[in-house]
Amino acid sequence: MLAFLLMATLVGVSLGAVHKVGDSAGWTTLGNIDYNQWASSKNFHVGDTIVFEYNNQFHNVKQVTFQDFQSCNGASPIATFTSGSDSITLKRPGHYYFLCGVPGHCEAGQTLDIMVTPASLRPSASPLSAPNYSSSPSSSGSASSPAPLPNPYQSNASSLQVLSVWPALISLAIFVIGFAY
Repeated sequence: MLAFLLMATLVGVSLGAVHKVGDSAGWTTLGNIDYNQWASSKNFHVGDTIVFEYNNQFHNVKQVTFQDFQSCNGASPIATFTSGSDSITLKRPGHYYFLCGVPGHCEAGQTLDIMVTPASLRPSASPLSAPNYSSSPSSSGSASSPAPLPNPYQSNASSLQVLSVWPALISLAIFVIGFAY
């Protein structure tokens, strides 16, 4: 029983936040959304997930290198996503660059540059469950570009925390104390 509780506690540490790109607007060219302004109000950590929701008849998501991001070139992406509900887990620190590969959309501002910092323990309130998003890229790889780290104390108010470590640690402490008596 103690082993089970300890394992449950450790699993809680490894789960990250879920960020819906563009919040309620999603991934679109409508509404003049500034995705880089959206990203600047968030903290992204290794283990977090970003979710792109869009109409896949009109949009897609391409992860690209910094050079391709700068030139709006989606011809040789690191990965391409086309489901309309793409979930991407951030597996390493550094910059991630995304754009819509539909002609004219990148130039219209449908681009996203996020900086991912190493995983950290972040106590916060969390919902009991989070949406189950799934998608697979058509290719995989990674690109990185050194850059300064964002302020680790910025608000993450609009992102969901899947599970906080604090309730699990408190439960474990109560169990251990109860077991000792």
